[in-house]
Parts: sequence; structure tokens; C-alpha cells
Amino acid sequence: MKVKIKKLKETAIIPSRGSEYAAGYDLFANLDSPLEIPAQTTAKIGTGLSVSIPEGFFGGVFARSGLASKQGLRPSNCVGCVDSDYRGELIVALYNDSEESRIIRPNDRIAQLVVIPFLAVEFEETDELDETIRGEKGFGSTGI
Repeated sequence: MKVKIKKLKETAIIPSRGSEYAAGYDLFANLDSPLEIPAQTTAKIGTGLSVSIPEGFFGGVFARSGLASKQGLRPSNCVGCVDSDYRGELIVALYNDSEESRIIRPNDRIAQLVVIPFLAVEFEETDELDETIRGEKGFGSTGI
């Protein structure tokens, strides 16, 4: 599948995969200079790109595992959702979970984009739902 992508800034880097079977495409910080993200705060970081996600799909913006586990940096909303009708700049709101300031430099990999299909549904209001063995049990009710 081809996905159209537009550079909004000449210095933007087209997303790329780290390996042949990687699901995510790395998103790069499009910055003019290093950016400090103080502990327990969020910074919005542009990629300098806009994208045309095909109808029936969305772009999931996920954390990069190394950045999250080694530096405590993750998308502030945990998983971002780029809808197929959005044409603005891809911006990653990066949250610093750590107790120390972190520095993002120009062209650092800051998140990953995964293009995912979804089903559009219609909700039908009802007074009753079908019964299941699990029922209303939740939050750890199926195991430790």
C-alpha cells in the first residue's frame, strides 16, 4: 500500500523502519536546535510532515521502546491517533516520565507511526446485552 506524505519543511525526514519486519515507522524530530523537556512535563515536537492515511485506516503514534525504557519519554496520550481526514503536521506530544530533564536533538527518533485498519461501526442503543460467563467482572478478575 502506498501512503502519500508531504514535507512541510525541507529538513523533515521521511519515516523509516528499523528492520524489514518492523510494524512501526520511526518519526523524527524536526527541530532547529535541541529542545529540553523538563521532568514531568510535555513538549509538542513537530515532524515537518503531513500524511494522507487511506480511508479505513488510521495512523497510531506509539512510543519507541528504547526511548521509553531508557529515557522515560513517551507520547503524552500514550497512543496518538492520526485520522484519515487529517492533513496537518504530524506532531508528537512527548511526555517526560523521568525525574530528570531530557534533551531532544534535531533528527532524533521520537515515536513510531503504525498504519492500522479499523472498522467503522454504528452504535445501537439497547436495554439488554447478551450474557457471558465473565459478565461485569473487570480489572484483574480473570487472573493475577
